[in-house]
Amino acid sequence: MSSKTIYQEVILDHNRKPRNYGSLDQPSHHAIGHNPLCGDRIDLGLDMTNNQINQIAFHGESCAICKASASMMTTAVKGKSPEEAEVLIQEFRNMVMGTLNLSDHHHLGRLAVFEGVRDLPTRVKCAILPWHTLHAALHSVSSISTEANEEVSQTSAISV
Repeated sequence: MSSKTIYQEVILDHNRKPRNYGSLDQPSHHAIGHNPLCGDRIDLGLDMTNNQINQIAFHGESCAICKASASMMTTAVKGKSPEEAEVLIQEFRNMVMGTLNLSDHHHLGRLAVFEGVRDLPTRVKCAILPWHTLHAALHSVSSISTEANEEVSQTSAISV
């Protein structure tokens, strides 16, 4: 099975049955992410205690790539510390931007299926939006946009 076929199957599966889809009653951290170019909007909440992401959920209106990315992201960071989540955020961003060589050491695991997004420039922001939103939530930034420079700069290393 080709990597493109696997990518398509993973996207379709997570789009049809997104993991951790919904909202938390009392999240300790929350952010809303928006990609005005395509209309993706992600509302992300997480509950963090003892320096660990115990629960995480998202909802919103988004394309299949964005929803699949959010679904896989929430699964990947659950149980992780904020520092471990930040490593994944940076590695995922670098991968879809084409600056991470997957043959080098990384922590992405199954998230590497998104590597092909780098060849689809118009879809990179779709894949990155959930990760921007997680970064914003971890840094107490209430909202983030893929197009607003002042908001992107507030989230330091995450910019597209």
